[in-house]
Amino acid sequence: MAKQVTVVDYGIGNIFSVTHAFRHCGAEVLLADKPSDIMNASCLVLPGVGAFSKGMDGLRQRGLVEPLQQYAESGRLMLGICLGMQMLLSESSEFGTHAGLNIIEGKILPIQPQSRCGEALKVPHIGWGELAQPSGGPSWDATIMKDLKEGDSCYFVHSFMAVPDNPAHRLADTEYGAIQICAVVAKDNIYGCQFHPEKSGSVGMKIIRSFLGD
Repeated sequence: MAKQVTVVDYGIGNIFSVTHAFRHCGAEVLLADKPSDIMNASCLVLPGVGAFSKGMDGLRQRGLVEPLQQYAESGRLMLGICLGMQMLLSESSEFGTHAGLNIIEGKILPIQPQSRCGEALKVPHIGWGELAQPSGGPSWDATIMKDLKEGDSCYFVHSFMAVPDNPAHRLADTEYGAIQICAVVAKDNIYGCQFHPEKSGSVGMKIIRSFLGD
């Protein structure tokens, strides 16, 4: 029997490519645009592309902020993708200061166009980035990263990066210039990917299948 996955549809995001990828991995996909859809979900995906403030506005206008926070506290699985991952954190400094869902404590900060070594970096960061386990970070065993190895690459498109308050919530990094960018956050039943697993080929499909419990 196919695992049922609910994808949050709040008017901003890569809904088609995400739903297609999950269906390709054998999931039955439902769309959620009202609070009852969130509360009835057994496995939830929060996608998104674009500006942080517009994403949070989309959630607020549909009354989804509190249901998402309650869902996260319930122990059920949740995955944020790109902007969806960023909105899991406490706040963003993108075009002002904006409150996030505060499910994982931390901030969203701009990628600096110049690295610590003086190398000029293009922003937004667009392209493939290798994944690595942060020094002293948590094991990938029994997580959505369990079938990956360090050096596997995923596809990134972003100008801002997540900085979790607790280093233990930083499951994977990618290096851009000399900057270590948080690629995956994790806290209990909650995961977030800065990259797009649905656009990351076989590596992305492994992450989705692991999230589905395969």
